Amino acid sequence: MKAVSRLSVLANRLRSPRSSRLPADVAEEVVLHAFKSGYRHVDSARVYRNEGPCSQAIKKSGIPRSEIFFTSKVPPRAMGYEATKSSINSSFSQTGLDYIDLYLIHAPYGGKQARCGTWLALLEAQQAGLIRSIGVSNYGVHHLNELESYIAELEAHNGKGKGGEISVGQWELHPWLARPDIVEWCRKRGIVVQAYCPIVRGQRFEEPVLKGLVEKYKGKTAAQVLLRWSLQKGFVPLPKSVTLSRIEENADIFDFQLADEEMKLLETGEYAPCSWDPTTSDD
Repeated sequence: MKAVSRLSVLANRLRSPRSSRLPADVAEEVVLHAFKSGYRHVDSARVYRNEGPCSQAIKKSGIPRSEIFFTSKVPPRAMGYEATKSSINSSFSQTGLDYIDLYLIHAPYGGKQARCGTWLALLEAQQAGLIRSIGVSNYGVHHLNELESYIAELEAHNGKGKGGEISVGQWELHPWLARPDIVEWCRKRGIVVQAYCPIVRGQRFEEPVLKGLVEKYKGKTAAQVLLRWSLQKGFVPLPKSVTLSRIEENADIFDFQLADEEMKLLETGEYAPCSWDPTTSDD
């Protein structure tokens, strides 16, 4: 099964712990616990400095490698063809994995030449069988249009299908940052949309609309309601936690469903990032 097809299956199950900024000395333990709780997708990155511990958890889990989906990302400091090749090599050196399921461009920094060079390096690694799927993170619509044009240029020169495919895009997404323009761009092209910070780092748990839904769905937390919203929007939510009980809680969201009117109540129309926002970069 293609990596992106497996990711689409995962989109129906959540099962996607985000490893960002997990300290290396606890990352292995946390990911192993996530696996025991049913998770199968680990979202890592070069800048998190925990690819190694995450891969150790994969190896120690006893779960067949084919059932685990591992993501890493090109760091902003490694943009450009040669630097990205080195980044990919470092990922394999640190993880010892035979392949990586998904490799994303972490942010659209460095200018057009660097972005295109990074895409080409990822494409070559994919064609060599090292990476199953490639994509982007934190790209604005103008960055996405630029990449789509570059892919068309590669296809014009090398042949149809030889420019690569944006299989997955990852953004901060939640009711206070729904990014309808980016989401629509991706959906028109069949791109899987991943949502990081889906519970807004707990900063919105006291919002009246959210408290009302928690009151209605007895036994469910604000985090679970927000993850349910993300799933019903068609996203692959990537909750992050080092607390073992919360890892289990974040996966317990398949026994209820928000009504259409409740989904609409959570359409706030706000543009309020709780993390960085490279989508606005004009670099």
